[in-house]
Amino acid sequence: MTALHSIPLTLIDGTDTDFGRFKGEVVLVVNVASQCGFTPQYAGLEALHNKFREQGFAVLGVPCNQFAGQEPGADAEIAEFCERNFGVTFPLTTKADVQGENQHPLYAELTKFKTGELPDLVQWNFEKFLVDRDGAVMARFSPGLAPDSPEIIEAVQSALA
Repeated sequence: MTALHSIPLTLIDGTDTDFGRFKGEVVLVVNVASQCGFTPQYAGLEALHNKFREQGFAVLGVPCNQFAGQEPGADAEIAEFCERNFGVTFPLTTKADVQGENQHPLYAELTKFKTGELPDLVQWNFEKFLVDRDGAVMARFSPGLAPDSPEIIEAVQSALA
């Protein structure tokens, strides 16, 4: 197990688990928000989740209210919004901080992976981290990159191969 696999998570329905539930799967971890200009990406994330789910792929959404207060709702409201507006079936965690003093341990590990464009902290809602089957971060994508972009599709396919 990697450091990521041992990190505890609480799903939006209150279920306690850890990232190890995804061991053997490729996961796209995304900090999400319901009132962001990128919120329509939920539809693309759901489509991506469904397209590759049978091959061992999952999207994990992490609601976060740290960027311009764009995720103000309680967990139940967030879950209802995602299901009603985008038919989201991929797992969501409870609302969490992705940076700062109360940064969730998942993001403390994820943000160790740096790229030239994304060198440090999460910059905005809908930043994406691709984690391989063994729990290693393989790629990091900017918030504006759509889930159906060639870069993300190719990275997911490569990780699943």
